[in-house]
Amino acid sequence: MARTKLPAWLAIPSSAARLVGCFVPVVESRRSYPIPIRRLGRYGAFRFLGMVAVVGCSNPIRTGPRSTGGAPGSGGILGAGGVVGSSGLSLVGGSFGAGGSGGSNASTVGPTGGVFGSSSASMTGGVVGTAGSTALPGNFTRTGSLTVARELHTATLLQNGLVLIAGGANGMVVASTELYDPGLGTFAATGSMTTTRASHTATLLPGGKVLIAGGEHTDNTNYQSLALASAELYDPATGTFTATGSMSTSRSDHTATLLTNGKVLIAGGESYVYYDMPTYNTDLAVANAELYDPMTGTFTATGSMSGNAGAGLTSTLLQNGKVLIAGGASVSGASFPNAELYDPAAGIFAATGNMTVARYRHTATLLPSGKVLITGGSGTPDLSSAEQYDPAAGTFTATSSMSVSRYFHTATLLPDGMVLVAGGWNDASAELYDPAAGAFTAKGNMTTARYRHTATLLASGSLIIVGGGASGDLASAELYQ
Repeated sequence: MARTKLPAWLAIPSSAARLVGCFVPVVESRRSYPIPIRRLGRYGAFRFLGMVAVVGCSNPIRTGPRSTGGAPGSGGILGAGGVVGSSGLSLVGGSFGAGGSGGSNASTVGPTGGVFGSSSASMTGGVVGTAGSTALPGNFTRTGSLTVARELHTATLLQNGLVLIAGGANGMVVASTELYDPGLGTFAATGSMTTTRASHTATLLPGGKVLIAGGEHTDNTNYQSLALASAELYDPATGTFTATGSMSTSRSDHTATLLTNGKVLIAGGESYVYYDMPTYNTDLAVANAELYDPMTGTFTATGSMSGNAGAGLTSTLLQNGKVLIAGGASVSGASFPNAELYDPAAGIFAATGNMTVARYRHTATLLPSGKVLITGGSGTPDLSSAEQYDPAAGTFTATSSMSVSRYFHTATLLPDGMVLVAGGWNDASAELYDPAAGAFTAKGNMTTARYRHTATLLASGSLIIVGGGASGDLASAELYQ
């Protein structure tokens, strides 16, 4: 069997053992987990500390937790549940990502319609995570823990004030979900999704349900990792998930943005199938886009992007109703400076000014002024720079830089108009961006380093930061207030 050559951006150190067979344990920040050889880049720019030789194609080797992207990332998943205007995570669907978006992974509009109800909604029949709060420096305090450690999940603020945490990975991709109750400060299990997903999107619809779309599914029985075309709806009234129409293209690490007409724009991502036999692997950067109509429960094709195909891009709903798509990366890991605008009325994408530097795994946050703040991202080297997009001029302009380079971080618009940037690759630090001054200032540290986490603005104005990865997959959560 001929060996498949890894792309340059995934070059393995010469000291690594020769790979023979299907799965290898990849050591990342002192962590190991099994993934198909051609799948190493799916979860971002991995830092290889060493490898172990593997012979044969038997069961995957499970020597530790795995992390999976964004959230889509784009700093998480803007629009994938969580933070109004945050490219780390927002309420209109998007990736990590989340946020991260990413994702990631992203979009930047809060929920339409509905008044936040009591945060004491019933959560019976579930396992409750650890409760309690511990004050720590920097205005970050511990809150209850997840029932399941996870990263590359989504976090969506529901109309009843609870937060839906869905999917992600913790050594394997999971289907489980849970609800955070701000009134109690606890997490409790709710119904599971119809399939396992990570790097998917979660979008709060005007009617109060949540659209879950795409993402990565790992089949350890068949040694297969693939992007999904399926979608499902979460109903807060029943606590259950049901299948809805499928997308025309399977995709992971894409974005999902709630438009002003109530439809959801799904854009970009990667479509792939990875087997234990690299000869049969496929990986395509997705340039097309489609619209989900909640009234019919179906997806239909819309225009295609011209310069932003692939993963790790951001998607931000502007005040004029158009959607800004920025950055992203090809399957080889080459990032883009390109940006374009989607016009829902015409159903087409059109180029706008380019960013000052190529980025992916960055964040994009809609500011009260109508401009968009772009921060960080992965590159060579990784980026601490930031810039603003002006929709009136159609141009990007550099602003001050962050104190450290960040990717897989979150950036959340706070009620006072400031933007909280938190975490990133093995980083616990946080800083505030002041749009009036155009400057970042340090804001203490989170209680633990996090990346591929989510950040969700609660009805109270507090911010809940959930899960992610660091020295291992995290079950902890904390509040910024």
